[in-house]
Amino acid sequence: MLLAIDVGNTNIVLGVFEGDRLTCSWRLATYRERTADELGMMTTSLFRHGGIDTGEIDGIILASVVPPLTGMMRDMAVRYFGREPFVVDGTSHTGMPVLYEPPTDVGADRVVNGVAAFELYGRPAGTPTIVVDFGTATTFDAISKAGEYLGGVICPGIQISADALFQRAARLPKVDVRKPARVVGRTTVGSIQAGLFFGYVDMVIGIVRRMRDELAGAGGAVATVATGGTAAIIADETGVIDTVNPDLTLIGLRIIWERNRRSD
Repeated sequence: MLLAIDVGNTNIVLGVFEGDRLTCSWRLATYRERTADELGMMTTSLFRHGGIDTGEIDGIILASVVPPLTGMMRDMAVRYFGREPFVVDGTSHTGMPVLYEPPTDVGADRVVNGVAAFELYGRPAGTPTIVVDFGTATTFDAISKAGEYLGGVICPGIQISADALFQRAARLPKVDVRKPARVVGRTTVGSIQAGLFFGYVDMVIGIVRRMRDELAGAGGAVATVATGGTAAIIADETGVIDTVNPDLTLIGLRIIWERNRRSD
């Protein structure tokens, strides 16, 4: 059994695989001040709740974009599972060439997502791949037809945009991000929700279309995959995203683990 850990800016996602099957997954809030012992106690409690013995874990793989927690997660894995984790970054043996400059600057989660999306959707279709990750930041990643990580686009996440509007405009209220009934808002809250939601949808449409043209030419086929917290809400409205896979990062970690185990 494999424990896959994705440490993001908003959430820490843990998943347990038995072979290629994701048997359990959990989501924790990311707090940079957490210690290895706190992380260990929470993780082992989740294992008990899921009826999984920590002794059954044969390997651990970790991707982190929060440097203060990377070392803590490594210490937690060694102390509570007796396993040294395989830590993924842009220079790891992922099986995907990284053409970003320099490779160490690309977030580990972006490479991991690229690996999973290309293997699941791009390679079978014989096309380039675009991954849209709706997280703290919204990232768009481009994978070539040959399976190379090319780079992408980074935008503020929709919640960051909402928070910034509330903080910088004194008379505007803080609102929940949701799809309003109409574009033309008849209240201040409705107007803000329309601007956030439909503005974000159109941003996604525009960037994906431009990336498709750059990767495959006008009208060329590109597999487009979305993941992340608000993917299901936004993706359905765009018409340019083929698939939503909420477990994409965990699946990518499993694929990278298997590649390195076979190599070893």
